[in-house]
Amino acid sequence: MTQQEHTHLIEQLQTYIEQKNNAKIVQLLDGLHAADIAEILDDLNFDEALYVIRLLDSDITADIIAELDDDLQEKILNKLTAKEIAEEIEELETDDAADIIAELPEEKKAEVISHIDDKEHAKDIVELLRYDEDTAGGLMGKEFIKVNKNWNVLRSVAEMRKQAENVEKVHTIYVVDDHDRLKGRLSLKKLLTTSTKTPIKEVYNDNIHFVKVTDSADEVARVMQKYDLFVIPVVDEMGTLVGQITIDDVVDYIKEEAEKDYQMAAGISDDVEADDDLLQLIKARLPWLIVALLGGFVSVIVLSGFGNAMNRYGTLFFFTPLIAATAGNVGVQSSAIVVQGLANGTLTGSIWKRLLKEISLSLINGIILAIILMLIGKLLLSEVLTGFDAKMALTVAISLVSVIIMASLIGTFVPLFLHKKGIDPAVATGPFITTSNDIFGIYIFFTIAKLILGF
Repeated sequence: MTQQEHTHLIEQLQTYIEQKNNAKIVQLLDGLHAADIAEILDDLNFDEALYVIRLLDSDITADIIAELDDDLQEKILNKLTAKEIAEEIEELETDDAADIIAELPEEKKAEVISHIDDKEHAKDIVELLRYDEDTAGGLMGKEFIKVNKNWNVLRSVAEMRKQAENVEKVHTIYVVDDHDRLKGRLSLKKLLTTSTKTPIKEVYNDNIHFVKVTDSADEVARVMQKYDLFVIPVVDEMGTLVGQITIDDVVDYIKEEAEKDYQMAAGISDDVEADDDLLQLIKARLPWLIVALLGGFVSVIVLSGFGNAMNRYGTLFFFTPLIAATAGNVGVQSSAIVVQGLANGTLTGSIWKRLLKEISLSLINGIILAIILMLIGKLLLSEVLTGFDAKMALTVAISLVSVIIMASLIGTFVPLFLHKKGIDPAVATGPFITTSNDIFGIYIFFTIAKLILGF
């Protein structure tokens, strides 16, 4: 759907809502994917979106609600009764249903679950709610097809038909033993080309990748990416098959984490969007701005300690922004590479080897930048800045190399340290690194200047 088509459809929908022409609303939305309808509702005002949700059948609106923006979803659920929510929940797969119920207040959760007519469905949802949302247990769904390795093909097909009644999509066929422990998978080709009397244990493939319910969502994403999987089974501590995770759930998680890390790197502490209210935006942005402000005060204090250099070597202060900016940029580069490596599991080996590599890299980069700086200084700055002589150029060049090495070490060490302590290392790619490197950079610059120039 193009943007023009999207805009035209919204205008038509608003007209029909104003006219309360329900038949036209249903006709207009008929055949559209739930994700497209959710996108449309996000662009309507709240009363209009709620009107559409209450008008359409539960088998359609359930998927729409699952696709809605979190804020709009929360507002709509607050307006629906527990019975109305339960009707929507019954149409959803267990993982989507659990995600929605998890956002409800505690007292409303129990009320909604009590209104679900399908008690087996309710039981599965309650089980999923036990797991943290950022674990394999929190991502998995309970809808899957399994066969016993001791059954023959004929019985397996009969059992699969029964199970398929509650499964929207059959991604793979899992093979378990008498205690429901995962043993492998069965290909559809084998099932179709093998004699009906053949035992499953003679034709199934025991080479299968899986994750445990307690594994982190990051680990799930890593395994699925590594082995190009679009679905992966989940087992408990005893090896019992308890669910499966599909690629769409992992993609949603990766998208949410990427957005969160991007905002954190930009100095935004909470998950917010451009159309959030003013108070939410202030609460999300202000904390790191305060940190940056305090860092600025520390920089002023550091500079004041070298106040006597102003009279004798005022030219030094023209290079302060250059040193501080370089330190901040190098630190962010180093931390971004480390955070990326931690996220995708490619960061291996000793920390000391990583630090040594960063020192070597920063030393080479620092020398190249220092040479460029001295050449530009010789050609352009010697005539513009009074007092920019060879000694001053050497001071700035040595300071630049030293600051780059320092910034790269901080940018490498801090995210590794935070990761080890269980803190999201993405914190280290934002204002924290930039501000700290600004302070250290200025201090190192004037300390080296004091040693070389003597003041």
